[in-house]
Amino acid sequence: MRNSFSLFLTLISISLSAQNPDERAIREVLAMQQECWNDGDLECFMEGYWKSDQLVFIGSKGVTYGWQATLDNYKKSYPDKEKMGILTFDLISLEPLSEDFWTVIGKWSLKRKSDNPNGHFSLIFRRLGDEWVIVSDHSS
Repeated sequence: MRNSFSLFLTLISISLSAQNPDERAIREVLAMQQECWNDGDLECFMEGYWKSDQLVFIGSKGVTYGWQATLDNYKKSYPDKEKMGILTFDLISLEPLSEDFWTVIGKWSLKRKSDNPNGHFSLIFRRLGDEWVIVSDHSS
């Protein structure tokens, strides 16, 4: 049993060390967003997005442009921690488009007392300096 567990840990270590540093950084942004959401902190969650009027968010209510407008929409739709629920991301693919752009496809789900909404998303991440930020989000 101990040898199987050691092998498992070694395989995890190899997988993490082989992971592209850009991919790792993008996964960290998404993990931070999930943690912020689950803490009920929308401003922290929004740190993963490009603070620009050029940010694009496409959701069930249409297209929203801009970081502040996106935050305002989140605040209207999720006014408190109960409405926010517990967020989980299931990442399906992370692919580089170029040196400074990546695309991410995944599933999101919320666990709330009254329901468990879920859907899919596609994100475009852009490297700005040393940071990776979401510049386009299409969530359904």
